[in-house]
Amino acid sequence: MTFSLPELPYSHDALAPYMSRETIEYHHGKHHLAYVNNGNNLLKGTEWENRPLEDIVKGSHGKNAGLFNNAGQHYNHLHFWNWMKPGGGGDKIPGILEKTIAADLGSVAKMKEAFVQAGVAQFGSGWCWLALKDGKIVVTSTANGENPLVHGARPILGCDVWEHSYYIDYRNRRPEYLTAFVDHLINWDYVADLFEAAKP
Repeated sequence: MTFSLPELPYSHDALAPYMSRETIEYHHGKHHLAYVNNGNNLLKGTEWENRPLEDIVKGSHGKNAGLFNNAGQHYNHLHFWNWMKPGGGGDKIPGILEKTIAADLGSVAKMKEAFVQAGVAQFGSGWCWLALKDGKIVVTSTANGENPLVHGARPILGCDVWEHSYYIDYRNRRPEYLTAFVDHLINWDYVADLFEAAKP
């Protein structure tokens, strides 16, 4: 299975002012494209050629660092573009997901605070996540291109905290970027779909 760059589900300027056209053009058209191209080159001739993306991510973890880094980032970004939408964020969370968040993390407000803090506290490049692990929603973070798949969990929401994701718009103000993501960008319907698919 070869990797390919997806079309964005919105225009390049649809997420402004929280994520600018310039950021999305560079992030999608340069960074994500590089993961696709590098991943395809590194996939050739390996035991994971022609396997589904999740199998490649999980199988190459700890065994083929170059392939894993690019496959992991391709997986992460395939979802990242769908984890956002114009007019997203806030508390417009589908009922079952909202109830589970409250039950597992205390409240929606506590979840948001923990999610932002996980991203702020991630040293260097990486991601912060909501993931389903052992039947419960947890907040976590990973370095570089890792994601919850390789730690026995299913990601249902992730935010990219690599500098290329926010530096054009926010410079070094990562907390402001994460707050904007939570308050104005999250596509909760997509999160809810992944949550339903991840439930045991």
